[in-house]
Amino acid sequence: MYFELALLAYSLDLLIGELPCKHPVMFMGDVISAFEQRFYRDRVTTGLALVLGLISCVYLASVAIVAVSQWLPNWLGLVLLSVCASTGLAMNMLHGSVAHIITAEQPKLALSYLVSRDTEAMTETDIIKAALETWAENLSDGVIAPLFYLLLFGLPGIAVYKAINTLDSMVAYKTPHYINFGKAAALLDDAANYLPARLTALLIVLIAADKELAWQCLIRDGNNLESPNAGYPIAAMAGALGVALGGDASYHGQLKHKPSLGLAKRPLTVGVLTEALAMKPRINGVVLGLLFLGSWLA
Repeated sequence: MYFELALLAYSLDLLIGELPCKHPVMFMGDVISAFEQRFYRDRVTTGLALVLGLISCVYLASVAIVAVSQWLPNWLGLVLLSVCASTGLAMNMLHGSVAHIITAEQPKLALSYLVSRDTEAMTETDIIKAALETWAENLSDGVIAPLFYLLLFGLPGIAVYKAINTLDSMVAYKTPHYINFGKAAALLDDAANYLPARLTALLIVLIAADKELAWQCLIRDGNNLESPNAGYPIAAMAGALGVALGGDASYHGQLKHKPSLGLAKRPLTVGVLTEALAMKPRINGVVLGLLFLGSWLA
């Protein structure tokens, strides 16, 4: 396993955050958009061609970077791989983006950049609930899942995962336009996030002040959402904070009925969101500690 690489990449993300250059995910997004504009058909096979094509390109590019790193001195090759891998981790960006909702002059607009649900008619409680769910779910998608695949497969692992996740965020919608075209992307994303989502939920339980309630809500509510993965970190977060998350929300102009997760022991307030964001140092401590231990034992 690639413990040393993961430790350095995660540390770089925490220390530096996003690099001052066009993010690799933006290049992936450009490819997806160009393919859709040129080749879109309302067919599963067309969407599958997009998935296979993007993943192949990303995999080959990452393998090429690994090959270049092997021609460099060991320390320099490790630095190159760590910098590249850090672009697939998003702890600083995620935390900053969710925290910005608290201080933004237009919180609905700030939230709209992070979620696919409609934000125009949201109340303050709706905004806080959506922000908490985004924080919980994206701890898996943006932090634990890419780190998981980086540990298992090195740079190609995290690169391919980010391609899968980007495809899901752009075409895996249950709308008439994407229901067939995005089906392959949606199924692959579900499979890729199966273990990381559950590991994220366990991590939230581990750092929760009320571990018993977090665990109870995770076990009771984790499988209640239509998504096979999203409910686990959200249910654990709801239990950790003693609030109710989930519930009805509007997507693309249509109200979607969803079950409630957690227990409403207290109302959803800015203070609760601040408390959730304050989990960041504890999460970092656990993750860095495990990576350091793995590097030391390897």
